[in-house]
Amino acid sequence: MKQLLDLLSEESSAAFERAGFDASLGRVGISNRPDLCEYQCNGAMAGAKKYGKKPIDIANAVAEELKGTEVFSSVEAVMPGFLNLNVKEEYLADYIRGMAGAERFGVEAPEKPLKIVIDYGGANVAKPLHVGHLRPAIIGESIKRIARYAGHEVVGDVHLGDWGMPMGQVITEMQERYPNLNYFDETYTGEYPEQPFFTIADLEEIYPTASGKCKSDEDYKKKCLKATLELQQGRRGYRALWRQILDVSKVDLKRNYGNLGVEFELWMGESDADPLIADMIRDMTDKGQAYVSEGALVVDIREESDKKELPPCIVRKSDGSYNYQTTDIATILFREREIKPDLIIYITDKRQELHFTQVFRAAKKCGIARETTALEFLGNGTINGADGHPFKTRDGGVPRLEFMLKEIEDKMYERLRENEESRGEEAMPEEEARQTAKITALAALKYGDLSNQIAKDYIYDVERFTASEGDTGPYLLYTMARIKSILRKYRESGKDADAAEFPVPEGRLQKAICQDLALFGRMVDEAFRERAPHKVCAYLYQMANDLNSFYHETKILAETDEKKQAGYIALIRTVLAVMEACIGILGFEAPEHM
Repeated sequence: MKQLLDLLSEESSAAFERAGFDASLGRVGISNRPDLCEYQCNGAMAGAKKYGKKPIDIANAVAEELKGTEVFSSVEAVMPGFLNLNVKEEYLADYIRGMAGAERFGVEAPEKPLKIVIDYGGANVAKPLHVGHLRPAIIGESIKRIARYAGHEVVGDVHLGDWGMPMGQVITEMQERYPNLNYFDETYTGEYPEQPFFTIADLEEIYPTASGKCKSDEDYKKKCLKATLELQQGRRGYRALWRQILDVSKVDLKRNYGNLGVEFELWMGESDADPLIADMIRDMTDKGQAYVSEGALVVDIREESDKKELPPCIVRKSDGSYNYQTTDIATILFREREIKPDLIIYITDKRQELHFTQVFRAAKKCGIARETTALEFLGNGTINGADGHPFKTRDGGVPRLEFMLKEIEDKMYERLRENEESRGEEAMPEEEARQTAKITALAALKYGDLSNQIAKDYIYDVERFTASEGDTGPYLLYTMARIKSILRKYRESGKDADAAEFPVPEGRLQKAICQDLALFGRMVDEAFRERAPHKVCAYLYQMANDLNSFYHETKILAETDEKKQAGYIALIRTVLAVMEACIGILGFEAPEHM
């Protein structure tokens, strides 16, 4: 189904052509002066020089050609040469009826769908998810859903950090504590236990302990580096212990990502690329693409267009071990061989931009990434506290995600009970109230993040995120709950809400809602093309504001004219369906009651 603005542009373009001008001048956009008109065409301004005419003369000629159109209710040429356009209510209603009856509300499948891999987890094994993992997870999940809604084939990969120094640190600390276990006996040839001797709670204490020791004890750090190298080189006991660490961590990570409404199709880690590394390094060296510099093997990634000098990409450290750059390049090789994507998108902290510039250039230079494979880095801003610095707990630590989510759930539960009391409503049963708080808390957290542009930092503010008024997730959900309540009462009166026919809009408020609905396809297209979940948020907020203005000025259930009332019902029913699609691609849902 064509987008509304494309259809309006076709009508305008045909008029330009009939008037003797280039049809390409007829592009129509949303007016930046809604007090004057709904849509606008500036083509006469662009055509003035080409045709040697005054812009206003071109605009007047085109306006004359648009007289009597079935699309526009009014066309006005205004100085110095703009065309101000308003759309007929009947045309708008017909368009939305077509949307409502189409798959995905008329969003057209792309002519050539892309195969996309999105790398957006990046959690480290043996460590709990913390505030730094929040944005990549939430943003990545939303971009994945937006891309799918736009008609593309998408695979999400968690890409676990399971092969670097943190693994060597955990193994070293375990060896310090339990030196007699057979994992650490190099002469042991028997089978290792199937069940691990540790829990996720043990790992969450062991890793920070080991990390802290590395910062203050140089000998301990050397042991950790040695353990990392021996793990990567295949030491049998370390590999067995590492597999158990991985299994225990994955169970906990899946639970915590699940609580965030984040899902991955692939649960792969850096280690999965390890079997490819030796041959990859050999190939780079044989072709002269990698060379030794200060003991390390590097790939020069400089380009003539660089405005500043970029360091080479290290693919093997001087001690013979591999780093994140090595495994990231090898992961690209794995994805090219197994998935053959058109596009790989990486979502992580924007401070890693240099790392990915090095990785992408090395992968392209060495022929690991095909020429046709686009490699894209989306760097997200940080979550800051009220002081403007990266968010910390009161004691200065890094906040764990599960605790952040619990804090917001408790706040939403508190607000829910306060609202019931202030409105004099019967209290929800405890189980339902807790579930409603859980759903709305996730909406508050995700919307609070996604409503910001990806690269921008933002302040983590529980009070603002959970507010029921303003540009927040709960405000959207309250709007949707209001619509659900009206539809429920309409059905309880014995009427069929699904049979109600979408109306020709009457008045400014109804038309504003219809114009919002009609721009859904354009919003999805822009949100995917620009990798911009915040555009979905802005669209939702505008829709909710217009719906609530209509609600406050219209007595929907008290309307005595049944045809008019049915039209109201069809209008809000369509709004609800579109809003549900929007929150779905943002990665949260709406409760039935609030």
